[in-house]
Amino acid sequence: MAEPTIDAGAGAGAGAGAGPVALRTSPLAHLEERMRAAAVTGARGVALTEWPFITMVNLRVDPASEAADRIEKTLGAPLPRQCGHTTASGPHTVVWLGPDEWLVLCQAEETAVAAELRDALAGDPGSVVDVSANRTTLELSGPAARQVLEKGCPLDLHPRAFGPGQAVSTTVGPVAVLLWQVDAAPTYRLFPRSSFADYLARWLIDAMSECRGPEVP
Repeated sequence: MAEPTIDAGAGAGAGAGAGPVALRTSPLAHLEERMRAAAVTGARGVALTEWPFITMVNLRVDPASEAADRIEKTLGAPLPRQCGHTTASGPHTVVWLGPDEWLVLCQAEETAVAAELRDALAGDPGSVVDVSANRTTLELSGPAARQVLEKGCPLDLHPRAFGPGQAVSTTVGPVAVLLWQVDAAPTYRLFPRSSFADYLARWLIDAMSECRGPEVP
């Protein structure tokens, strides 16, 4: 997934003629410096960043329908059919949420993605809803990232049970998130509701602080 190109703090110095996209502020813009300062390097390294304004479209359709076939052609990727699975093609990543429900993640403009999927649905039973403002994205990466998550996530995150390309709904601390492991580094992306993002980011920053000391045998 490409690096976001929209400045999270663009609204601060925007002129009177700036459009709504330029004026928006990400849910965690106020914690950017704290997240940067919390990064740990070395063998127990871990870093936390926000990826703001990723397009997220909730998709519901019968996976056995012709509409699903058209949607797969539009996305350039099959709709994943099992819990925890994801598929990807070009800018699109499709995350399984349920037997007939998926979350489409993309860096393209949200209105364009949603419009393309609605066209592919073509009035057949189903729904396409832009939910981009509903969540933000936190990326936790580094050798100690799994250990940080294990402080408050009930999932078995060991590579034998959870690995790159898998995504599931779970909790981290008391916050409900969609958790996606992107690669084996490991790198994780967490998708909390925007209203809970501040709490989750502060929880992760606190959990990361122990990585500055020696590992307890």
